[in-house]
Amino acid sequence: MDYEFKAEVWLYGGGKGSWYFVSLPQDVSAEIRENFGRGRSGWGSIRVIAEISGTDWQTSIFPDSKTDIYLLPIKSEIRQKTGITAGSRVSLLLKINV
Repeated sequence: MDYEFKAEVWLYGGGKGSWYFVSLPQDVSAEIRENFGRGRSGWGSIRVIAEISGTDWQTSIFPDSKTDIYLLPIKSEIRQKTGITAGSRVSLLLKINV
């Protein structure tokens, strides 16, 4: 299944080695959880192929128990290729890679 949405990039941590994430929308997270999230291992992660600005990469999304949504980490390499910084609003294509 493919999911397309727009979201803001946010930063977790404040120093060197901080992580950048996108929070998946609530409705997208709920649908993914229903269709793919049951019985997952590795902190409930789900393998995906993500694409931003024509740049794609294989990664995983992770459930956040505090917000009940999935989080997508954005690698440094991808941020550099696409010019993404914290606060950037991005269009994302997410493909579940089961």
